[in-house]
Formats: sequence, structure tokens, C-alpha cells
Amino acid sequence: MQFFVVYIREAHALDSVVPLGGGPSGPSGGSGNPVMEDPVTFQERHSAAATCATKLALEPMPMIVDDMDDTANKAFFAWPERLYLIGADGRVAYTGEPGPGGFDPDGLEQAIEEQVQAAR
Repeated sequence: MQFFVVYIREAHALDSVVPLGGGPSGPSGGSGNPVMEDPVTFQERHSAAATCATKLALEPMPMIVDDMDDTANKAFFAWPERLYLIGADGRVAYTGEPGPGGFDPDGLEQAIEEQVQAAR
């Protein structure tokens, strides 16, 4: 089993529909999120993905960065965040609901267990 983070685009860029970011998190305010605009080049998107990986402590997982045409985002309806499981046959075996409210690690775990059982 291999896990990946697919960075699709900056969800809370200053020039996005849902801007967030800036300042230290805590009782005095601020979200602790980096302040950035939506990247316009692949190099900028790659840099934003690296910042995201560091801030969210995701470095142990390999990260794939979506292209500037948002191919992965469009194919998987991934915004704002979603969990997917691709089965051994290469087909989508689990599709989570849109996050953050639909972010369901337990549902993904159950789907993984079902795939492992089916492979036995």
C-alpha cells in the first residue's frame, strides 16, 4: 500500500474565494497559515506545496503536485480536500466526501480493509 498527498492548488490563497492565512495561531488571532497568492507557475505551485508539506508535517508522505491545468483536481473533484483509494485493479475503490466536513479517515480505513480482504 502506498499513500500520496496530491497538492492541487492553494485552497486559501489571498486571491481565492476563501482567503485565509497570516499571523501566528493562538488566542490573539491569526490562523498560523502562510500568507500567499494562488501560484501562477508550476514552480510557484511546487514551492507552495513544499510549504504546505512542512506546515502540516506531511513530509513523511510523498507529495505529487497537480499541473497548472488542474488535471487531477478536475478528474477527481478534489477541491477543497478529499480522500481516495485506488484499488489493486487501478479503479477508484473509495471516494470520500468533500472536506473538511466530509474528511473521513475511518471510512478510508474500512475501504482499505475491504480491499485487503478481497486480495486474500
